[in-house]
Amino acid sequence: MPEKEVEKPVEAKSDYTNLAKQCKAEYTLAWTHQKPKKDEHELRLELYNNQKRDKSAVGDTTMFTIMQTVLASLYVDRLNSTFEGREDGDEETAENLTAMAEFDYDEMGKAELDYVWDWDTCFFGHGMAAMEEYERDPENNVFVPMPSIIDPLLFLHDPLAVTVNGDRSGKGAMRFGGYEIKMTKQDMLDHPYFFENKLHFDTMKYGGGLESIMQDAIEARDNAQGRQSSLKHDGEKSLGDNAQYNVTVWYTHYRDSGDSKAKKYKVYLINDRKDVVGLQEIKRKRGKRVIFPLIDRLLYPTSHDWDGTSIPDLTEDKQRARAIAQNLGFKAMKADIYPMYVYDSNKITNRNDLNFDFNKFIPANVPEGGTVQGAIQPVNKAAPNMQLLSFIYESLDASAQKATATSDIKMGMQARQQRTLGENNLVESNSDTRYSLAAKVFGWSEKDFWSQWYLLYDENFDADIDEKVLRIVGAFGAKWRPLGRGDIVAKIAPDIKIESTVVSRAKQLEERQMLTDYLTLAFGDPTTNRRYGLKELGRRSGFQKDEIDRLLPPTVDERIAEDQNDMLNQNKLVPVLPEDDHNVHLEIHTKAKATDATYAHIETHEKALSVKKTNPEMFPADPMSANFQDGQGGMNPVTPPMGNVNAARPAVKPSSTSGQSQIQ
Repeated sequence: MPEKEVEKPVEAKSDYTNLAKQCKAEYTLAWTHQKPKKDEHELRLELYNNQKRDKSAVGDTTMFTIMQTVLASLYVDRLNSTFEGREDGDEETAENLTAMAEFDYDEMGKAELDYVWDWDTCFFGHGMAAMEEYERDPENNVFVPMPSIIDPLLFLHDPLAVTVNGDRSGKGAMRFGGYEIKMTKQDMLDHPYFFENKLHFDTMKYGGGLESIMQDAIEARDNAQGRQSSLKHDGEKSLGDNAQYNVTVWYTHYRDSGDSKAKKYKVYLINDRKDVVGLQEIKRKRGKRVIFPLIDRLLYPTSHDWDGTSIPDLTEDKQRARAIAQNLGFKAMKADIYPMYVYDSNKITNRNDLNFDFNKFIPANVPEGGTVQGAIQPVNKAAPNMQLLSFIYESLDASAQKATATSDIKMGMQARQQRTLGENNLVESNSDTRYSLAAKVFGWSEKDFWSQWYLLYDENFDADIDEKVLRIVGAFGAKWRPLGRGDIVAKIAPDIKIESTVVSRAKQLEERQMLTDYLTLAFGDPTTNRRYGLKELGRRSGFQKDEIDRLLPPTVDERIAEDQNDMLNQNKLVPVLPEDDHNVHLEIHTKAKATDATYAHIETHEKALSVKKTNPEMFPADPMSANFQDGQGGMNPVTPPMGNVNAARPAVKPSSTSGQSQIQ
């Protein structure tokens, strides 16, 4: 199903004539404002594709080469998302969300979506994704968001907008905007927000009118690929159930009957945007503000401007000039091989005799005693300055590379200028710095994407019906983890951390080296928690948790403390025993929810450590403990004494009345 199953409206509240007029006026305003730029983008598609040219000429590929290089760098450097809780006790929810995001990455087809999104952003300077729809099948425990990419050639927006939803206060937000889509009769009848009494297919138009942005885009892509345009709306009638109608999807603000103030709506219009056939109220909230379910992505944003700068903006003129220089060079070479001649028609009477051929003899009418000299000679012409032509050609290439930080080496080619290894490394380092800026800007939209992904679950994941079953692949096989609403939705929306793979790997290598050096010194202290140090080094080395646990199995105290966390999370009092390894328990209990029982239990462990220091005779040492030490501060190598070492140990437990811990 395209969207959430809701009761389909049988009849519209009104005829929505005023809403249709408003949307049509907004559409025309945006179309007039952005049509010239759309036309420019459509022409650039032909340059990028490099098919629409004179077959006798040579086309340049500067735009394609640089575009693919930048796109490859940004696409391969995947942005990783990590969720972090905002309140005590949200750690498990954040962990579930991080695992679910990784699972949904494949389920949503995010890799393919990212390529199209990144391509649009690089070529048009501004890409857009929508996070509105989802697939739901409660019987099979299926709930998968279905994000989609909106074609930038089709999207029109408020001329005064800077971004879709503006900054955190809403400044610069879009008042209205939308795009055209094609839908069949059945698509409209199945849509949960279409009004059946408004669907008059016998009078409905197939096309989008004179201001149809979709018609221009389809024709432009057909021309760029050398195809014959198939937009003949009269022919749609003969396609039966496959016939498609142009529908305008428009986001705007409108006060519907019964509304006290204007709200955000998604409006569906037909017949050149004259009739409203569907209406959907938008309720997605970020904080206290309702937002549109759309996500912007920019490549080189310009402050206070919607479009920013794209790769074609920086390379189109260079590609055209380089193509001119190339073709002039070929013409000059051809002119040298096939020059123009002047011939004496009295001596050479047949013009066809001058056609070139190998080992050919040309008859000439030469008077007796005369000579053939002067019968034919080349026409003098200006010699082209090939050195200047080459300089201009390379200068244009260098200009395009400087603008996009895309050197020859970055494009996988040998540098034309001989440089030392140090110079090449410096060039690559500075180029990576420029590329990392674009990656960080991409991180803004990636964070917004996963934020709206979470909001979609918050809005639509039913506590009584829906269940999400994750397949988590670990080092020792797959595990299945069922999740309900309480496992993934927190009281306060979690923080989202976005980090590129390249940056995180570099940071990981640096932190691992620093930690290794530090642990070398720290392990010289006999009181060092070696297990924690080794586990942390393993985590920063990229090992999974189950691999580390297999290498360093959890101790008895760690397992007991983990079990106790389940009770503490329910605010149940848990006794503290004198034989507990209090340091280990304190480490594990930091993961428990912040309940009164947790505070009391942690405080008891801390008091037990103080009592143990002042009255060590009350706490006989446990030789099986991971932290058991002799009186000199070192590990005790001797076997434990025979007998009941736990006899006469004082019980340490929290008070059941005040919630404060006490030692008995």
